[in-house]
Amino acid sequence: MVEGLLLVLIVAIAVGALPPFNMNRATIALGGTVVLLVLGVIPLQQAFTAIDAGTLTLLFAMMILIGHLRLGGFFDLVAGGLGRLSRTPKLLLLLVLLSTAVLSALFINDTVVLMLTPLVAEITLAAGLNPIPFLIALAVSANIGSMVTPLGNPQNILIANASGLGFLEFLSRLWLPALVSLGVAFLLLFLIFRKSLRPTPLTWHPAKKAHVYKPLLWKCLVAFGIMALGVVFHLGLTLSALAGSALLLFTRRLKPEKVFKLVDWNLLVFFAALFVIIRALESTATFQTILAWGKPLVEANLPLLSGLSAVLSNLISNVPAVMVLKPLVPGFAHPDQAWIALAAATTLAGNLTLFGSVANLIVAESARHYGVHLKFRTYLLVGFPLAVISLVLTTLWLMV
Repeated sequence: MVEGLLLVLIVAIAVGALPPFNMNRATIALGGTVVLLVLGVIPLQQAFTAIDAGTLTLLFAMMILIGHLRLGGFFDLVAGGLGRLSRTPKLLLLLVLLSTAVLSALFINDTVVLMLTPLVAEITLAAGLNPIPFLIALAVSANIGSMVTPLGNPQNILIANASGLGFLEFLSRLWLPALVSLGVAFLLLFLIFRKSLRPTPLTWHPAKKAHVYKPLLWKCLVAFGIMALGVVFHLGLTLSALAGSALLLFTRRLKPEKVFKLVDWNLLVFFAALFVIIRALESTATFQTILAWGKPLVEANLPLLSGLSAVLSNLISNVPAVMVLKPLVPGFAHPDQAWIALAAATTLAGNLTLFGSVANLIVAESARHYGVHLKFRTYLLVGFPLAVISLVLTTLWLMV
């Protein structure tokens, strides 16, 4: 009975809806957690200990930092620069890929695509171009770039806290596969949409003037400097990010309510509830039996771990996939290598289909406001081969 309840709960979370109720993943996970607690599947005290406070704190601190950057006009500056530098369709495509990847490595990728999708749609429509290849470039590069650091996406934040691996450990192992994957993405987009990328002079005039508040941007720069110093002096990523975000909250002009409105409380609730659900799942006899059977097969087999991570990420979403597969990693001869492979595979798997990552869905939904419809099949033409190629290349690189 318990296994059946947990299976229904995980499927509902994977689907992201529970008809006929108006619920999303966060409310499904929270409601399911309460049911598990009431039925005694997991004691309340054990549920509290299951919640990874370090991961939630790091997520919260990064949201505070990103919120201040948004209020300071940082993303408007990036958007303006991108628009001015893009002189031809091919150059615009290249700049979208590179700038999105870099920003997604430093900030949570969902925020990056939320800020850049309107800009890409505006530039391409104003120039009379087909926006689709540029929007696909935005989505896939956000996924690729976010795998390079522990700050790029929620599953990497989770892995960084579970493994103790820091910024440089991620970056040193994954920057080259990410760069190659971006090259593959550019080539695929150029071959599939070459008619839309014919040489045409581009000019772009923003619909509204960018609002930039320089003192706040300088303060954000200082906050990131504090983060960097904390990492260098081994204070840990979570404490360093918390110190940087705390500095930003000391202010005389900016109301705290403005910043806290930009915090993704939905994601924080989802994470907290998911920790409890996965702990309940791990305590079942069925899970322990599957774990005992599968552990010897997966251990010391990096390609199998990467493949399993990619499949699970598309079945139940990447964060739950990481939580389910975490117990397998310590059994590897080189656990650090396995942690990095898990981060890369669960992130790159997001490029397989349009529904593979939240970033993809944000791009598709934001583009609808401009009358642009990114179809599942169209995305698949680029996303599927890109995901397979990048997964294979990255896994081989990590093995070598």
